[in-house]
Amino acid sequence: MSVELTMLTYSVGLLFVLVFLQALAGIRAQGAVPLANSRDDLPPPSGFHARMKRVVDNHREGLTMFAPLVLVAAVAGVSSEITVLGAQLFFYSRVAHAVLYIFGVPMVRPLAWTVGLAGTVMVFAALVGLA
Repeated sequence: MSVELTMLTYSVGLLFVLVFLQALAGIRAQGAVPLANSRDDLPPPSGFHARMKRVVDNHREGLTMFAPLVLVAAVAGVSSEITVLGAQLFFYSRVAHAVLYIFGVPMVRPLAWTVGLAGTVMVFAALVGLA
């Protein structure tokens, strides 16, 4: 498997971990029984539960840009130092972003997000012939 596909696989694995942590935070905040029901009358998440929801949503949004590009690159047989570095930047910055988000570290978190976006742009640029 290529480095790019490996980074995509690891990124999905990170999403699994984040969703699991979000579920645990939800159970802790709302209780298992209310979450197992329709959830129609639940109050909006707050505190750590809300932060976990935001980090999951943010990672999912990043994956919606990154994943198709990596899959297109794999199908098209496009792999270069740029796509490899872009994929690695995406994954490792997303891990850093998630950790910073979970622990509520301000100011630095957007830098990690920016590095992940730059990695995605690098893969895109290689696909369209700009890199």
